[in-house]
Amino acid sequence: MDDPHADARLLARTYGRFGLVNALVSRPGMLYRRDIRPRADRAGRLRILDVGAGGGDLCRLLAQRLRRDGLEADITALDADDRAIRWASAHDRGAGIRYRRALTSDLVAAGETFDVVLSNHVLHHLDDAELQVVLGDSVRLVAPGGLVSHHDIARSRTAHALFAVATWPISGTLLADSFIREDGLISIRRSYTVSELATIAPAGWLVRGGVPARLELRWERDRARP
Repeated sequence: MDDPHADARLLARTYGRFGLVNALVSRPGMLYRRDIRPRADRAGRLRILDVGAGGGDLCRLLAQRLRRDGLEADITALDADDRAIRWASAHDRGAGIRYRRALTSDLVAAGETFDVVLSNHVLHHLDDAELQVVLGDSVRLVAPGGLVSHHDIARSRTAHALFAVATWPISGTLLADSFIREDGLISIRRSYTVSELATIAPAGWLVRGGVPARLELRWERDRARP
């Protein structure tokens, strides 16, 4: 998917399938209940930034749940890939997301701030230098009392094997003509373990694991260690 010459038809179908896959492996409901809903209750109108939003499925899910609960939010889906932004904008389905093709550094330069900065399955796409830039920018983009929560896959042989087995029966149906299975297996191989991420995370960041095969890299402005 990172290939700028990737087949446009397969890429579009991949964006369209992300909602299904992420609902199963990323546990967005837990993110909403633990971190988004409580802050929305307090903030009045929550400002959320999704870094590397891809097809925007997480943003649309959060917008739907917030609306269902009578809460308001301004949600920005950020991605450096114009293909993702074009697809997500065309499939907003009335969610009211703001889709932006930009880097986190562009938002820092513009002086923007958010109550929650998050990402899903982005960290393993970054090299060491890019990771440090995104983490530094994330801290600068968070308003007082805000939260940064970057989620990703935790690398393990078990996770790789389970994903391969679980997606095989539907590789010719629900996942047909997409990069989901191939990209997922590559992503698991490229991702971090908890200990690896903890070693390179700057001071003040909390690294924790979860199931199924999940990582969270978390920073809270009011709780960060000096």
